[in-house]
Amino acid sequence: MNILLIGSGGREHALAWALANSPLLTKLYVAPGNAGIGEIATLVVLDASNHPAVIDFCKKNQIDLVIVGPEAPLVAGLVDDLEDNNIKAFGPSKAAAQLEGSKAFTKGVCDEANIPTAGYARFDKKNKALDYIRAEGAPIVVKADGLAAGKGVVVALTEAEALEAVEACFDGSFGDAGAEVVIEEFLEGEEASFFVFVDGKTALPLATAQDHKRAFDGDEGPNTGGMGAYSPAPVMSELLIERTMREIIEPTVTTMAKRGTPFKGVLYAGLMITEAGPKLIEYNTRFGDPECQVLMLRLKDDILTLMLAAADGTLDKVSARWRDDVALTVVMAANGYPGSYDKGTEIRNLKEAASADDVEIFHAGTKLEDGRILANGGRVLNVTARGASVSEARDKAYAVIKKVDWPEGFCRSDIGWRAIARNE
Repeated sequence: MNILLIGSGGREHALAWALANSPLLTKLYVAPGNAGIGEIATLVVLDASNHPAVIDFCKKNQIDLVIVGPEAPLVAGLVDDLEDNNIKAFGPSKAAAQLEGSKAFTKGVCDEANIPTAGYARFDKKNKALDYIRAEGAPIVVKADGLAAGKGVVVALTEAEALEAVEACFDGSFGDAGAEVVIEEFLEGEEASFFVFVDGKTALPLATAQDHKRAFDGDEGPNTGGMGAYSPAPVMSELLIERTMREIIEPTVTTMAKRGTPFKGVLYAGLMITEAGPKLIEYNTRFGDPECQVLMLRLKDDILTLMLAAADGTLDKVSARWRDDVALTVVMAANGYPGSYDKGTEIRNLKEAASADDVEIFHAGTKLEDGRILANGGRVLNVTARGASVSEARDKAYAVIKKVDWPEGFCRSDIGWRAIARNE
């Protein structure tokens, strides 16, 4: 099969790495990709927002399946336009992608399906949102309604922080994404990520993971797109997985189908495990980044077979098997991230570092120039390792990081701390 994968981050490198091992694969194209992906796939200069150009490429190159990695092309309706031209795609329609594209939309689904989630209010006027916060107090959570690259959520521990977050949304810090805000109650508990494939009617459980959103050790500093992750998440017992499927995932799939907007693709539930059980924080309609990296290292089955089943509506005929090993990834980011940072700094010694057993270095923001690997983004590398325990996987990852010669980068030194503390 000829496959086109859309995206350029660490998630897409991990997907490309998994797809490259599929016996079904004939040729893999990635648009636009990065320096690491270029070693295992053919990179294509293609603007995912130019749907006619993507369709034209697919027809000329006899593409059998398009896999859309990031959220923005999904919310923009790329899958709809591909399918209108008889091109098979993995990912939700524009209408179904609202589960990520609009937090208010998701809250409406939760209300309709009686899905456990945080109490909330939504506002399209700044002063009303400010008054609500003054009445409710803190801690409280402020969310830009639309897509904000993982940075539109503020968990405000003080009223002043919450008021500032509302001001930022309505003052344009997140563009159109902040034109409306959702303000939620603060939930106590432990966060976890849960992934399923959905084909419109059937949901196939995949695996669990835990992310590290804050920039610095000890969960300090600003929110980021994610500074590391591990899988499985120890907090997600089999009982909690069963409850999540029954109380959150299955009602969502049923409700979306009843609405005439069936969901297809990968559904990623961000959960808070409270004393009362799992509650939905938010949905993403694509693989998480960096959660995808640890999932791909643990998956035993062919990812392409599973994606085809989701696209074709045959998930009830397949299963997904997982290695018992733990996988852990550490994000290496450019100094200054998630604020301003320099591009174009050289990363050396990657080949030697990547030669370690059970370790893969997935590129995120990199480019190849004159034979050199250069940083080309905020999150730049994902050093991902597999081991018998979180501690073993962590030690392997950090041993490799020490070999990477990149003074202009940084990483957290405590990825996996929750799981390790739980077992001590």
